[in-house]
Amino acid sequence: MDKILVKGGHRLAGEVVVSGAKNAALPILASSLLVSGGRSRFSNVPRLRDISTICTLLSTMGAKVYAHEEVVEIDASGVSILEASYDLVKTMRASILVLGPLLARFGEASVSLPGGCAIGARPVNLHISGLEMMGAKIRVEHGYIHGQAQRLHGADITFDLPTVTGTENLMMAASLARGTTVLRNAAREPEVCDLAICLRQMGARIMGEGTATISIEGVDKLHPVEYEIMPDRIEAATLMVASGVTNGDFLIKNCPLDKMAAEVAKLQEAGLAISPVGKNGEPGHNGVDVRVVSQRPFTSVDVKTMPYPGFATDMQAQFMVLMCLARGTSVITETVFENRFMHVFELQRMGADIEVEGRSAITKGSGKLSGAPVMASDLRASASLVLAGLAAEGETIISRVYHLDRGYYQFEKKLQALGAHIRRETATA
Repeated sequence: MDKILVKGGHRLAGEVVVSGAKNAALPILASSLLVSGGRSRFSNVPRLRDISTICTLLSTMGAKVYAHEEVVEIDASGVSILEASYDLVKTMRASILVLGPLLARFGEASVSLPGGCAIGARPVNLHISGLEMMGAKIRVEHGYIHGQAQRLHGADITFDLPTVTGTENLMMAASLARGTTVLRNAAREPEVCDLAICLRQMGARIMGEGTATISIEGVDKLHPVEYEIMPDRIEAATLMVASGVTNGDFLIKNCPLDKMAAEVAKLQEAGLAISPVGKNGEPGHNGVDVRVVSQRPFTSVDVKTMPYPGFATDMQAQFMVLMCLARGTSVITETVFENRFMHVFELQRMGADIEVEGRSAITKGSGKLSGAPVMASDLRASASLVLAGLAAEGETIISRVYHLDRGYYQFEKKLQALGAHIRRETATA
């Protein structure tokens, strides 16, 4: 297993470019299954393990997939195998996103119940109940979701709670359904909006993305598209924290600043100077250039994770590292996932004073951390441990970094370019 070694205490400076958003790319690549003829071209696709997994999954179904650098081209006209097997789905929960498109286009699908990060229950019942309301007959047996439908039809669906992948799955399914589908209490995340924009360019009729109510009028067919994936707001916010914990001063290029209001507000409250650079600083699809300057000492800030537009649960672990270096006591409350404090125990090994009480982590900032061998438990936890290593005295050795590779493209190389003393130690057979 690969390890990452970090020697802390080095100030970061220079500039870094934000990669495309994995959480936008995955559903958009899955949406290619809705197109019955022709090749779609997607650019700014991050070269990550999860991207490779969904490309492999589409290939096993019969799609022709061409990937080069940050471009992926997909021709799904030859898809004939309507199954997503356990061997692939177990490594990535987002594989469930093929369920809606397969049912909508082919009227049949068998998808393994998903795996992925061990950060808490993320049931697929909201996907299933929504598809059943659209006319699908679904049974779950032997670890697989089996679905059939002559043709899906429109429905008025209210989610019990906002679900990103559930909203995406049903939005894709509804694009080819007969009639109009209304999704209420829908997820409002920017990645959901990116998928909606892409589907609309394919010919789908979608309105209301970015609000709690999305309306989709089904069409008979969709056509190929050329589409550029939005920048990754979580990577951008993680890099902002990297500036903070290293007393850094650097430029983040292609930063989707307009989609990070909650995170930026908390980082500024804690003591980071964040400002757009350029003639107008107006955000676009490709983001803006942003200068981030650390301003110590940091102030303790309370945070509660919430669905978008609230503070992202995917930034909770990284923000906690910043609070370890702040003055005073902060309370970080996790409301989205019930098992997302596993990084706390590793931060404690590095000298952090954190106490978990139910869904809250109470952090008493000490202003310093010390290097130690630690182990990543999930994707965002691995990023938080890299950040902690950048700030710590001495060397930090992080194992199980395959989690990091699922969501951050060449993260250590980007940090190296900014002056971090970080390297990967590749395991030998």
